[in-house]
Amino acid sequence: MSETLYRRPLPSEAIAFSSLDGRRVFAEALSAGGLDGYFPLAEQFHTQSDPAFCGLGSLVVSLNALGIDPGRLWKGPWRWFSEELLDCCVPLTEVRKRGLDLDELACLARCNGADVELVRGDANNLDAFRAAIASAARGDGVLVVSYDRSALGQTGSGHFSPIGGYHRARDLALILDVARFKYPPHWMSVERLWQATHPIDPATTRARGWLVFRPRAQGIALGFSIRCDGESWQGLAERLSGVVADLSSATDVASLARAIVPFVSHLELRMPSAPAHREAVTSAQNALRDLPLHREVVEAIGAERAEAMTLLMLAIDDILTPPQRAALSELTRPMAAHPALASELSNLRAQLAALWTHSRVA
Repeated sequence: MSETLYRRPLPSEAIAFSSLDGRRVFAEALSAGGLDGYFPLAEQFHTQSDPAFCGLGSLVVSLNALGIDPGRLWKGPWRWFSEELLDCCVPLTEVRKRGLDLDELACLARCNGADVELVRGDANNLDAFRAAIASAARGDGVLVVSYDRSALGQTGSGHFSPIGGYHRARDLALILDVARFKYPPHWMSVERLWQATHPIDPATTRARGWLVFRPRAQGIALGFSIRCDGESWQGLAERLSGVVADLSSATDVASLARAIVPFVSHLELRMPSAPAHREAVTSAQNALRDLPLHREVVEAIGAERAEAMTLLMLAIDDILTPPQRAALSELTRPMAAHPALASELSNLRAQLAALWTHSRVA
């Protein structure tokens, strides 16, 4: 037993949620409207199931609290988010080895039906951080913070946890620590927590920060997602940057397809378990195959990867030059009549836009 651990004592500046002072802070925050967002989170609160799963555990809490339907079976007939379903960007075997960085957690949230706002901690955004906490405390989305535990006097380093509330008068945030085997939920100074987002994450060589999750207005994308299997999110961003460079000289469908070939293996199709959702993905696939663009792609590179290639061409529309978009426009006109395909494209575009942004600032 001497080599095992059962929880850690909170540092003196943290106020334990269940302590007398913690209960007093809770009551005051509740009466001041700083806990409207707490109750959906408390209903779905979850302890991470692996020491490296703080990001996944935080996302499970967030997605279930937001009421997003995963479209995949959990157990029996029930659809529900659990950590084993969150594998669309980074394989769970990789997460178990090294955890997740901020960009990867954002990717996982996007491909599971959430809109994501990502902000990195810096010396000038304390007011923005405080405003984000206050907004989430009022029930506007879910805020998850990526911070360095050691900067708060805790053991360990990088960690993710949702924020459950805000006491404005004392400027305290309620950290719903998903590692409940280590630390209980606790109140912490907003400024101290913000400072803990500044240390550099060695995986990205960039500061940590925070994420705000909201349900995607266009609905969940069920089938297609970008997956960085076998390399880091940063490595995948660099690969996309190379593809974009090659696209600059492409003038027709065939040359566009050849430029995209190095990236197409990272487009994954996961078929949902719920019959209605399988039908939606199949409808999106049929809509893709009905496009004149798909027929052009088949003629250019063959049928084996034509579906994925067609989808990526549609998803990178914002990256293409005006002449390239004009060349594709006549081949994609029927797309507007297919909401299932539009939903899948919305998800892919969000992932690619995040990757493209990451490649330019990394």
